Amino acid sequence: MKILIVIPFVGPVYGGPPKCVAELAQALGMKGVSVDVVTTHINGATDLDVPLQTWIADSGYRIQYFPYWKTGASKIGLDLTKYPISFSLTQWLFQHVTDYELVHTNTIFSYPVLVTHWACQYHQIPYMATAHGMLNPSALAYKANKKRFYFSLVEKPALQQASALQALNSIEAKHIDALDLNVPAYVVPNGIHRQDFAALPEPELFYQAFPQTRHKTLILFLARIDPLKGLDLLAAAFAKVQTLFPDIHLIVAGSDNTGFLPTAQEFFEKAGCLNAVTFTGMLTGATKYAALAAASIYVSPSYLEGFSMSILEGMASGLPCVITSACNFPEAAAAQAAAVVEVDAGEIADALMQCLQDPHAAKEMGDRARQFIFEQYTWDHVATKMIEVYSRITHKTSVSSLQSIAPKL
Repeated sequence: MKILIVIPFVGPVYGGPPKCVAELAQALGMKGVSVDVVTTHINGATDLDVPLQTWIADSGYRIQYFPYWKTGASKIGLDLTKYPISFSLTQWLFQHVTDYELVHTNTIFSYPVLVTHWACQYHQIPYMATAHGMLNPSALAYKANKKRFYFSLVEKPALQQASALQALNSIEAKHIDALDLNVPAYVVPNGIHRQDFAALPEPELFYQAFPQTRHKTLILFLARIDPLKGLDLLAAAFAKVQTLFPDIHLIVAGSDNTGFLPTAQEFFEKAGCLNAVTFTGMLTGATKYAALAAASIYVSPSYLEGFSMSILEGMASGLPCVITSACNFPEAAAAQAAAVVEVDAGEIADALMQCLQDPHAAKEMGDRARQFIFEQYTWDHVATKMIEVYSRITHKTSVSSLQSIAPKL
């Protein structure tokens, strides 16, 4: 099976989707699927230092980067960090989509994905789309006027021609169904590599980098610094918890590719707890895993998530996790593997305090979380499901074990 995966960007500043694509491609390659990935070299306000328009071998797959239109697009008011236009990628897609049995696109509201859909339609190549939460009502409501017009005119017709859609969880599947796209949607989640969490490094590496966190009870926020991530709620909740537990310290670990960091810091300053917060920037590699090892609690106060990779990482690390219902992970609540609360500062604070007041119960929840993720959310497990979907689309096998929505099959 030969699959082309298209994503507008893979730079680390873009958070979860690039990581998901890379790790899915690797897992598929390990199972014998031939996978190519094409993208642009944009990385927020900068560019990735990579060779352009040539295949680069990665772990189990190939990737090719294309340049994007810079000066001209900025003159007409396009935000290149979210909508990179690449003429060379457009040309390549129309010439090469026929080399593949199936094309799998990632994210929507992006030029590279849109032209991929058009190229597939022109050459009658089946394609599958993963929106990564961007079809959820909250996401569509953000800048609603522009999005509603653009979605109805451009995105929806392209999605209606897809062979299938991927929903990352059951809630997203219901949201997709409500859009009346009349396209089968399969629930296939994101995952983690089990070996990455089999034995976490010692926390000392993190303490050396951030010595002010030593001898503190650490709560870890691991996500982009973004208005939708709920840092205003977390500031209010953390301030409340700190009055009862003065030795706690909050780690805010994530990139700031929108310039939101000063506003986020102001949330904590106004709440009176900025002195107990460390903003680390993006953590990667061993330092990130050491942060997970050092933490006592993971928290995601988000207003909107597609399906958070960092939540999976927190749970796989055995941490008690406090997440909001907007994280779209009801399965974690059903398995008693996380504390799922409403999008409310008071409820977030209460859940954090419960973990701190009863560390034994918190540890038990973390142990359940770790087992739950290892059993159902590894990339090996996800890749097996995805191959079943690909096979169904290319009419090679039936799919009996996957959840599908919308009339459809």
